[in-house]
Amino acid sequence: MALCFPNQSRSYDEVHDQIRFIGHDNVFEVAFCLEIEALVKIDRLLVRTEQGYFAVFDAARDAIERVAQRAYHRAKKSMIVLSAADIN
Repeated sequence: MALCFPNQSRSYDEVHDQIRFIGHDNVFEVAFCLEIEALVKIDRLLVRTEQGYFAVFDAARDAIERVAQRAYHRAKKSMIVLSAADIN
């Protein structure tokens, strides 16, 4: 089974300045952390609030999940941090 994202939840980690979301590879849960600077690369007009982060994340969710899938297939880890460098 391929990595999928059946749970649309996400959370903001203020301490690490990241959006956290979960993927699943069969029975294995994979935690992803997307650095806020990656969201800035997606939308330079990003409003730097939790609501602003979620708005950009939600609007770009499909593209972010594709980036997460590529990162996961490169290194099958249980936790993967995605940075601005991962965003095309």
